[in-house]
Amino acid sequence: MAGELETRVLRKITLRIVPFIMLLYFVAFIDRVNVGFAALTMNKDIGLSASAYGFGAGIFFWGYFLFEVPSNLALDKFGARIWIARVMITWGIVSGAMAFVQGPMSFYVLRFLLGAAEAGFFPGIILYLSYWFPARQRAAVTALFMAAAPLSTVLGSPVSGALLEMDGILGFKGWQWLFLIEALPAVLLGFVVLAYMTDRPEQARWLADDERDWLVRTMNAELASKAATASHSIWRGLADIRVLALALVYFGTSAGLYTLGVWAPQIIKQFGLSSFAVGFLNAVPPTVAVVVMILWARHSDRTAERTWHVVLACVVAAVGLWLAGLSTSVAAVLAALTLVNVGISSSKPPLWSMPTMFLSGSAAAAGIATINSIGNLGGFVGPAMIGWIKDQTGSFNGGLYFVAGLLVVSAVLTLLLSRSQRAPRNPDPSHGALSCAPIPSPRFPPTASAPRSSPKVSVCSRRSRSAQATSASTSRPSTGARTTTRSTA
Repeated sequence: MAGELETRVLRKITLRIVPFIMLLYFVAFIDRVNVGFAALTMNKDIGLSASAYGFGAGIFFWGYFLFEVPSNLALDKFGARIWIARVMITWGIVSGAMAFVQGPMSFYVLRFLLGAAEAGFFPGIILYLSYWFPARQRAAVTALFMAAAPLSTVLGSPVSGALLEMDGILGFKGWQWLFLIEALPAVLLGFVVLAYMTDRPEQARWLADDERDWLVRTMNAELASKAATASHSIWRGLADIRVLALALVYFGTSAGLYTLGVWAPQIIKQFGLSSFAVGFLNAVPPTVAVVVMILWARHSDRTAERTWHVVLACVVAAVGLWLAGLSTSVAAVLAALTLVNVGISSSKPPLWSMPTMFLSGSAAAAGIATINSIGNLGGFVGPAMIGWIKDQTGSFNGGLYFVAGLLVVSAVLTLLLSRSQRAPRNPDPSHGALSCAPIPSPRFPPTASAPRSSPKVSVCSRRSRSAQATSASTSRPSTGARTTTRSTA
């Protein structure tokens, strides 16, 4: 009966929440990277060099960086419904204003303002999902949400290519129509958010009473199970070394992701194709990536393993970028960009399942935003370096190799972080001994003599020696008593 209730509740909240937030992210990602298609004709019209374009496209992430943590804390305070609506309406307005850029300076200013307006959206949704979905389901749900990014390229690329053909209608350039038309859905959906989104499970009137009670109890129990080891304060969330390590990992994956969004259309167009043809060809790699990402995230949840799912995906993306630099035909470039798309997209869901294993409350809001804001600076460095290197060498190759190197660094950092979690550390006497919170791992299956529970690896934090001793004594089952272990993921 309990299993049937759980299945029913998870199905309901998935159908209610996931398609809607996918639509929001779909629109967000289009408005973030449609500059890659606009650049096919805009750069010449307003006098942007490759360096200036790469810098301006990437400066978006400085606005993101400066305003993301405050924005995510505001979401935690005011609620997702109001704050996500505010984010979408303001970014829609700024995105539409991109149609009126006159030169490099106005391009830089509006890209910065777009980043500031959109700050908090992505980490806010990641935080929002942690209110609704138990940790053991979160990677798969995150994958569905994040599938909107490659889907936006799949569907948005042909549309963007077609909009560029509207050149001259009502006196506007094709790239101006692109910005105006693609900005409108963000503003309209901002008002839909106010009517549709529910802040917390306790307020979900669209669930039956028993369903709502089960979800509230489950999420509260998960929160309580992390209470002894998870960071809750804002400052601990910001200062946690694991947060900073994950931010650096995300830095490399962001450099790869926005290299695709900002430069892939131009990399394909260099073979002499029309903008319309580029739109359709640019949709091929992310089509494959959507399918692989969802399967990869489900495998990560099923095996309860995160580290190698991130590492292998980063390596695949790095290999793809290296091959893209060596490619001399459209087919070879598309194959290489497919590898990059698959690797980048597949790394994200398991990576974003890591922070909420050791953070909760305001610390989770601050920590997730910190990872995203610092990590997204890779979205500045990658495109900017590719533009600068192209101006210096006349080729994309050096920039592609540079971003591939960042992805290799992300893979290595993920491995080092995993090893540091398992390695013993010398405890600080002033803060107590080091203790480890249970996190599922695939390596120790249950036996017939042991209670069925998710096997464990550790995410470590500090507790007092007395607290550890108390925990150890209270966790021992009485003789003959049946032991029940709850997986907290």
